[in-house]
Amino acid sequence: MTDTQTSPPVTVTLKSGPTGAGSIDDFELFYARRALDRFRTRLGRQGLLDLLAADIEEGNAFLRESARASDGNFKAGTTVLAAQGLTSGEFLAWMDGAFAGDDERVLLAAHPEHYAMGTDAIGARVVENIGPHVCSFYMGGWGTDAMAWAADAAELLPESEFPRKMSSNLFLEDGTVVGRALIQFGDTPDGFTANLTVYFPVTCPDEVLDHHLRHYAVEFRNWIIAAAAAQA
Repeated sequence: MTDTQTSPPVTVTLKSGPTGAGSIDDFELFYARRALDRFRTRLGRQGLLDLLAADIEEGNAFLRESARASDGNFKAGTTVLAAQGLTSGEFLAWMDGAFAGDDERVLLAAHPEHYAMGTDAIGARVVENIGPHVCSFYMGGWGTDAMAWAADAAELLPESEFPRKMSSNLFLEDGTVVGRALIQFGDTPDGFTANLTVYFPVTCPDEVLDHHLRHYAVEFRNWIIAAAAAQA
């Protein structure tokens, strides 16, 4: 008779030593963020873009082919976050200042897979992971009535509850629309709710969409925390 019993998972518990609060996972996250910030700073913006040039070419080719095969059809997913201790107006004012400022570090720090965020001759450029792919894309409109889709989006929430809304196309340097974003904010008695919807071509694997919903959760959580710290 074959023994099919599996071994219990190995666990490690911190009993004593460090005087600061936190778990081993917290310590590791702190050191990972510190190391990442060091590499970003040493390489600089152009150094990072040069390092990732081949990855970006491959990632953009994936998005371009997905858009071509999907013929303008998109699928959506939404991450919902609840924040306490900060209003949506305070958060969005901080976001406006962060994106308008010269310090890219605060934007990059929100996610390990942020590589560049800023404005160039085409518009607001973002270099980050879309699923496993490193991609370089722009946010904003493209062409006449480019944002008309947002008014008819199934994910659009009532204006009375979510009065602060922003919509955007995601497009490549050659103008190919490879996605969309619709983010909506509504205040609550102790903070606000953020509904963060992303749209990708329907031929994109579902895991690409799911990973971006996780991406949203990480980056917006960290931006909200940074905005609250700036209020203190």
